[in-house]
Amino acid sequence: MQVPQDGEDFTSQPWYHGPLSRQKAEALLQQDGDFLVRASGSTGGHPVISCRWRGSALHFKVLRVALRPRPGRPTALFQLEDERFPSLPALVRSYVTSQRPLTQATGAVASRPVMRQGPIRRSFSEDTLLDSPAQIKLLRARKWSDSQPAGLEHVGRSREGHSGPGAPAVPTFALSRMGSDPVLLKTRAPLGSIADSLRASDGQLHAKAPTKPPRTPSLVLPHASGRPPTYCELVPRVPSSQGSPSGHSYPEPEAPWWEAQEKEEEERCFVRPQAEVSFCPPDNPSGLLGPQNRPLEPKVLRTLRGLFLEHHPGSIALHLLLADCQATGLLGVTKAQQDAMGVASGLELLTLPHGHRLRSELLERHEALVLAGALAVLGCTGPLEERAAALRGLVELALALRPGAAGDLPGLAAVMGALLMPQVSRLERTWRQLRRSHTEAALAFEQELKPLMRALDEGAGPCDPGEVALPHVAPVVRLLEGEELPGPMDESCEQLLRTLQGARQMARDAPKFHEAAVRRLRGFRPNGELREALTTGFVRKLLWGSRGEGAPRATRLEKFQCVLSVLSQRLEPDPLRAQTLGHAGFRGPQQETKEVIPGCSYSQTGWDPAP
Repeated sequence: MQVPQDGEDFTSQPWYHGPLSRQKAEALLQQDGDFLVRASGSTGGHPVISCRWRGSALHFKVLRVALRPRPGRPTALFQLEDERFPSLPALVRSYVTSQRPLTQATGAVASRPVMRQGPIRRSFSEDTLLDSPAQIKLLRARKWSDSQPAGLEHVGRSREGHSGPGAPAVPTFALSRMGSDPVLLKTRAPLGSIADSLRASDGQLHAKAPTKPPRTPSLVLPHASGRPPTYCELVPRVPSSQGSPSGHSYPEPEAPWWEAQEKEEEERCFVRPQAEVSFCPPDNPSGLLGPQNRPLEPKVLRTLRGLFLEHHPGSIALHLLLADCQATGLLGVTKAQQDAMGVASGLELLTLPHGHRLRSELLERHEALVLAGALAVLGCTGPLEERAAALRGLVELALALRPGAAGDLPGLAAVMGALLMPQVSRLERTWRQLRRSHTEAALAFEQELKPLMRALDEGAGPCDPGEVALPHVAPVVRLLEGEELPGPMDESCEQLLRTLQGARQMARDAPKFHEAAVRRLRGFRPNGELREALTTGFVRKLLWGSRGEGAPRATRLEKFQCVLSVLSQRLEPDPLRAQTLGHAGFRGPQQETKEVIPGCSYSQTGWDPAP
């Protein structure tokens, strides 16, 4: 759902409903993903995002952080959790277009705005929030101007307004000059802070009158005691809950490296490649694995299980997109790497003869992610519903990765490869339970994801940079590495031509894919542990251990396939094939086992893939 972008005045946006009670807002939210923005009466008119998620109505207060006025910078920043935006419409656009959770704790995703019916009336608090001149009647020139501290009570009021009982206290934005005092700043303060900052009764309640206000208008007095200060500047302050010193402007949030705008380079000339380039990050110390880890350590697997359960499929999809873009060389390519490979992007490099190392790394990554996804299902040896829930989680992740969503086609291919593995697809009782308990996920897998994956493998799927952030590179990588295309000769020739034409178009559109990936990741702040868990090096060490990952690739894959076959047979035994699962070097189920995943066991001797 595309949110309108006409202007930054959020009261003109159709999803803003103005002053609205919690009960009325909840009545307007009918389906999961419906959301609206309202002015909450209990918080002084501050904006609140109301969203329905998983059958419940949730309300998220938008925090406004005021900044000192500076040319070319916003006067305030808006935020829900950590990320800050220069306006409320920018915040809403970011969360809706990226489909990421409003908060990590709830996982609620706002996808469909509830449009208001008719115009709304703006209140004074909304005018203050917008930093636009409030439509307030000009005050009379004659004002109370006592020199006593108590006289501050009447600053900004006319004599008639003061004398009338119950007259509303209207704040003034231009304090009259008295004597040689300089003119005070005309910065407006929120309505709730006027009474706190100009406390007239303090001078009468205390034996000693407070100190005279300084002549420098923007000077901030330190809080010597726990009580609010008697005098303060009229510049809105940063809330202390944000950890910023009072009176200091909030620094502009720095953009992450994948959002950094690259300088436009002059027309590039061909440079002879100097060496093959790798985009795998260096082996830095892991925060999840030890320096010498064994395959599938139980403690690490439990940590990963909790980590993935804490994140919504949309958030996991963006983490996977970021990792895939870095592994493919679409994002994060340095100038030295460009000079070494002679091109600007990994999408161009993998189509060239000296891209053999990159193609090997991408094949290795794809196979490792497929095995890890299959293990997420086959490692659930508890109730049948637990395995069905694992299948549903993978299907939801695939839907979040498809074109039009995150648009990460290599990630989609890995998840679909796990779901279509023979060891997983043979679990008839598990798939039957999925259709019974999670019908929508089962229908989406059969009617949408499987035809889409078949078209992508045949080179006929969607590849437009508007829908896709990272194209499906597996077919051209396998072809250039010498693998034969499946199917009859006439069909394989047509598929060969489509694959080669798609590779040429992919290399030409590399800058467009780069822009599409940056656009989807704009405003995204990844979780450090989850980001590490999706890198190729981490998955390899997790599956084969620090010793086993150095074994030949074919040997590692063959042994792990046997492990998955045994796990699949244990979940749903097949008497006709039970005697054909023996493999040289792999012990049967009768051997003493060791628990790895809750409810999953493996043979310590048979699992170690080290040669």
